[in-house]
Formats: sequence, C-alpha cells, structure tokens
Amino acid sequence: MRWRVGLLVLAAALLAGCVANDVEPINTHVTQVGPGSPDYLPDAPADGSTVVALSFSGGGTRATAFSYGVLRALDDVVVGSGGRAHTLIDDVRVVGGVSGGAVTAAYLGYKGRGYRELRERFLLRDAESSLRTAKLAPANLARLWKGGVNDRSTFAAWLDRNLFDGATYSAFRRPGAPLVWIHASDIYNGTAFGFTYDRFAAICSDLDKLRIADAVAASAAFPAVFAPVVVSTTTPTTRCNYKQPDWIERGLNDPEAPERVKAAARAMDSYQNNDRVNYIKLLDGGLTDNIAVVGFAESLDIAGSPHSPLSPQAAVRMRTLIMIVADAGRRKEPDWVTVKQGPGLMIDATAGTSIASSVRDEFDSLKLEFRLWREKLVKYRCSLPAAVVARYRGSLSGWKCRDVQMVVELVSFADLPPDEAAALNVIPTRLRLTPEQVERTIRAGRDAVRLNPRLQQAFRRAQGRAGFVAAGSP
Repeated sequence: MRWRVGLLVLAAALLAGCVANDVEPINTHVTQVGPGSPDYLPDAPADGSTVVALSFSGGGTRATAFSYGVLRALDDVVVGSGGRAHTLIDDVRVVGGVSGGAVTAAYLGYKGRGYRELRERFLLRDAESSLRTAKLAPANLARLWKGGVNDRSTFAAWLDRNLFDGATYSAFRRPGAPLVWIHASDIYNGTAFGFTYDRFAAICSDLDKLRIADAVAASAAFPAVFAPVVVSTTTPTTRCNYKQPDWIERGLNDPEAPERVKAAARAMDSYQNNDRVNYIKLLDGGLTDNIAVVGFAESLDIAGSPHSPLSPQAAVRMRTLIMIVADAGRRKEPDWVTVKQGPGLMIDATAGTSIASSVRDEFDSLKLEFRLWREKLVKYRCSLPAAVVARYRGSLSGWKCRDVQMVVELVSFADLPPDEAAALNVIPTRLRLTPEQVERTIRAGRDAVRLNPRLQQAFRRAQGRAGFVAAGSP
C-alpha cells in the first residue's frame, strides 16, 4: 500500500506542471470607482416599527437548509391584516451569511419572496456533482499541490448556472431588497473579507459587476477541497478616484479604535498601498467568522452617528429590532470520551473546539455591541425636537423615545429536544444531502425559532402594534 501512495505522490508531482487550477481573478478593474458602501440599512416597509436582521452560519447544505427553515418560520408570522398585509420576511433589512449560509442569504437578496425556490433549485439537488471528488486521483493530487482540488470552474460555475442565473451584485439593488453581507476570509491579512462596495472601491473594482455565484463560492471555499478564490488588487496603471473612508484612517491611527476595526483598516490599506499584495486570496468565511456576524459588528464599530446603521427616520420609527443568528454548526457527541484512548489525529476535535469557542465569543460580543448601541440610540431619540419626531413618524401619537427593544437570539440544534439534536448533528456538512435529511433540517430551523420564547414574545409585540392577533393567541 505504501508504495502505491508513493507512486501517486510522484505522479501528482509530475502532473503538477501540466494541471492548472482556474485562478483567474473574479473582479475587473475600473478607472472611475463608484460610491462606497451605503451609510444606512434600507428603510423598513409599512410603519417601520419592526426591523429584522439575520445571519446564517456555515455548514454545507445542512446550514443552507437550517437557515431556509428560519426564513419559513419568519414567513409564518403575519404582521398586519387588511391593506398591505405582510409577514416578517418583508421586515428583513439585512442578511449575512458564510459558506452554506451564504447560499440562503444571497438567494433571499436575489429573489425576495421567491426565496422558496431555493428548496427545489439547491437543497434537493446534488451540488457535489460539480466537484472533483476522486481523492487519490493523480490529477486531483496535482491540483491539491497547486492549492486546492476544485476551482471556480466547478462549484461557482454550478451555482451560476443552476441557482443565480448569471446574476451579478446589481441584482441586489431591486426595490425593497435587504442589504446582503457575504463574507469570505482574506488569508494574507487573517481577516474577514466582506463583499462590500467599500472593499471593492479600495481595489478599483465595481462590485455591481461581480457574479453573485463567485462571492458565494468564495465564502464556501473550504481549504484543500477548494483552491483560494482570487481577487486582483490595484496596480499603478489601474489607480482610480478612490478615497479611503474616515473609519480606515481611524483604524490606522487611533490607538483606542477597536482591534477589529484596526485589523480591517490595515487589510483595506494593504489593497492600495502594499506593493507586494497583487492578489487577495479568499477561503471559507467560517475561518474568520462562522456565524456571519462580523458585518453587523463592523457596522456598529465604524458608525458615524448614534443611529447608524439605521437612517435617522428608521431610528425614530423602529420599536423592535429582531436579530436572529442561525448556527448549524456540529455539536456531535464524540466516541472517545467514553474510553482512555483518543481522539485520534486530533484534527476534528481541535477544529470543533476552536469553532465552538469562537461562536460563543462572537455571539456574546455581538450582544454587548447591541446593548451599547441601544443606549446610544435611546439618547439620540430622546434628544430630538418634537417637530423632527413628528416629521419622521407622521405624528407624535404614541411616541415614547425610550420604547426601543432589541432581541438578539442564537438558534441552533441545541434548542431542540436532545434526541432530535443528536440526529441532526450526524447529518454531514457537505453539498449533497438526502431529501429526508433536507426536510428534517428545514423543520429544525422552523422549530428552533418557534421554540424560542424571546423571539415569540417579540413576534407578538410586532403583531400587536399592527392590530393583528394570530390564530390561537389569547
């Protein structure tokens, strides 16, 4: 057996010069860059009293299915009756995702109420059919030697053909669409790489021209299975009219700036001013943020006003903000805790420990950020003249400046009965599941939301403001 492996390695080395990955950059340069990222989230429809924010974790198709179940649960909550009745799906103003969760986030941004097509177009299909999966094939070993077995000609191309219909980021500009935050990992700077207008302006590129499929594939580019996705930075011949936002200067020069802001600012600065950085190499977003909350945290860190990232009007109209973090990460009970020996090579154990720890820390940090933001938001609202409040709200009737509730909740398999959670945790984190596994995981997402008492209380609050009483409510 050993000599066979040796021959395969030798063959791979010889093939390495013949087999090449598709590492062409996913972006193109422009000489006049457009505007940077928007200052505010899109305003909510109707009366704007409820704002919903979502973030979806990585975890292959099971993460896509779990987050899809969360969307279905929100769609079950009817807010208002008569006139233009809508559900909480219509109140989603921002959605973030990494890896499998990025598929759901991007599809919601692309299709809006047509998001239900995701079940037939992705969840019940075999996305692995696009991948090179023969692990010991010499050509695949050669590709692995070059950086990864699969490249943008596999999964990204499959997504583009089968799910996103060749759409680019400009499709996210449809009326009423939420802001979409897809994240990958910049492995040179060791930071999250958000597909934002600010970042693409820094590399003299137009984000609107980027294929949605390429961003999602970069977010899901698990090391070794996929080669890094390549983004070209600026060169002396492609300088544009880019001007660094104020928050980058703060991150570079203010010793009191949050460490997250400093790291993001150094990365952004390197894209323009480090002559060694010709290309940004992107891998799975879960390496730097497996629950996709970095975009929310950064937006609060760099906010230029106490109401940001809400517009002044939205900050006055809002009464409840509901933030749901959907985590489909694995919490499998290991066999080696029952015996003295193990755990084996430690790879799975150490990776699982690292991810679980980072998820806890990231979520706790996010909750703290929202608590601090609420304090600033209340102070801002209470400082406004009555005339301004009336202009933003349409009237002063019912106005209470301190009436702002922020509900930030993590939903996961752990919210379900132990036997069900155990069954879900053995579902693999791959890009192909059986129909039974898909349906079970979708149901888990819906149930995790339904069983969360704080979310249900917030939903009833939103319905009560609209004068709508759900069937079965007291």
